[in-house]
Amino acid sequence: MESGKRGPLSGVRVLDLTQFLSGPFGTQILGDLGAEIIKIEPPAGELSRGVPPHFVEGDSAYYLAVNRNKKSVVIDLKTERGAELVRELAAHSDVLVENNRPGVMERLGLGQAALRARSPRLVYCSISGFGQTGPDRDLPAYDMIVQAMSGGMSLTGEPGRAPVRAGIPIGDLAAGMYGVMGVLAALVERQTTGEGRFVDVSMLDAQIAMLCYQGAYYLLSGEVPEPQGRGHDSIPTYRSFECGDGVSLVVTANTERMWADLCKVVGLPHLVHDPRFKDPDERLANKAALWEILEARFRSESAQSWLDLLNSASIPAALVKTVDKALNASQVAHRDMLVELRSGAGSHVRVPGNPIKLDTSGPVDASYPPHLGEHTNVVLGEYVGLDTDELRTLQNQGVVRQFVPGMPSPGVKSR
Repeated sequence: MESGKRGPLSGVRVLDLTQFLSGPFGTQILGDLGAEIIKIEPPAGELSRGVPPHFVEGDSAYYLAVNRNKKSVVIDLKTERGAELVRELAAHSDVLVENNRPGVMERLGLGQAALRARSPRLVYCSISGFGQTGPDRDLPAYDMIVQAMSGGMSLTGEPGRAPVRAGIPIGDLAAGMYGVMGVLAALVERQTTGEGRFVDVSMLDAQIAMLCYQGAYYLLSGEVPEPQGRGHDSIPTYRSFECGDGVSLVVTANTERMWADLCKVVGLPHLVHDPRFKDPDERLANKAALWEILEARFRSESAQSWLDLLNSASIPAALVKTVDKALNASQVAHRDMLVELRSGAGSHVRVPGNPIKLDTSGPVDASYPPHLGEHTNVVLGEYVGLDTDELRTLQNQGVVRQFVPGMPSPGVKSR
C-alpha cells in the first residue's frame, strides 16, 4: 500500500496463514482497508500460486486476484524453529487468520489457546469447512462441497434440470467476508476489554445463513424450495427474459406501480385488468402463463431497445452481461473497481478492486501481490529481531527462505 495514504485499519498487523481463496480473500479485504498483512507461506509457496491457466512472472492469475497489499514471509512450520518464529510474530500481531482443517494448527503448536495465552490481545480467526466443532468438522471442504451441502446448489439451475454450482465461488468468498466481520467486531470489543477473541467461521454456516428467506420459507411452510431458474420464489415479474436478438434482459417490476408501467411499456395494458394477474397472489399462482405472454412480447425487439424503454419508465431492468462487458462498463471504471497492479520487474495486471469506498481524497494505491518470500528478511529482522547471520543460518537450514530476483521459486510456475 502506498505510503502516505492510510486506511482505517492502519496500524493493525495481521498474520495471514491462509491459502487458496476463502482466507486470502478475507485478508485482502483487511489489507485494502489499511492493515499490514504478513503472509506466511511454506517453502514451496502457497498452492494457489500454481493454479492454471494464466500466469504472470510465474504466479497464477488466481493468486494475483486475492493477494495484493501483502508481505510474503517463507517459514517451514514443520520445523520447531519455524513454528517458534510464527509464535514470535503472533506476539507482535493484532490478528491471526488461518484456514487449515481443525486440529492442524494445534499439532503445530500454533492453536488459538496457546497463542492467545501468550498474547491475550490477539484476535485469532479460523476459517474452515464446517467449523471447529460438530460431527463434520474433520471432513474436507471446498467451495462446491459447501454449496452442495447447504441446499444453495439445489436452488441454482433450471427447474427439471440438474443443479449447478453458482458461477461465483460464494462458498469461499462468503466465508472470507464473514471472517472479516468477525475480526472487525473483535477488534472493536478489544478497545474496551483489552483482550482478543477466537473467531470460528464455517463455510457451511455462512451458506446456511445465506439461504435467508428461502430457508425461512421452508421452516415456516415445510415446502422444499425448488430450483429458481430465471425467476423468483415470490415475485413473478422478477425474472430474466430472452429478447429478439438472443440477449437476455432482467426485469424486476416488484411493486404494483412497476407492474402497471411494465404492462404499458410492453404494449399489453390489458394485463393489469386480467383476473389472472390482478394482484401479486394471482400473478404468482399464474406465473407460467404470465411468463409465456411476456417472453413472447420481449422476443419482438432487441434487448437494448427494451432496456431503453424500461429505463425511461423507471422500471428496474438490466442486460445479462458477459464478464468482459461487465468489467468494461463505464460505471465500473468510475467506481475504480478495476485495480492495476505493477510489479518491480515491470509486469502489470488488472484485477477486481475494493468495493468499500470511504470519504478519503481518492483510492489508495494497491501493492503488487508479493513474490514468494519477498519480505522474509525484513519482517523477521524488524519484528523478531533476527540479524543477518541468524537469517543466513536459518536459510541454510531450510527454516526460512528469502526471494531472490531472477531465481525461480520451487512449486511456482516458470512462465
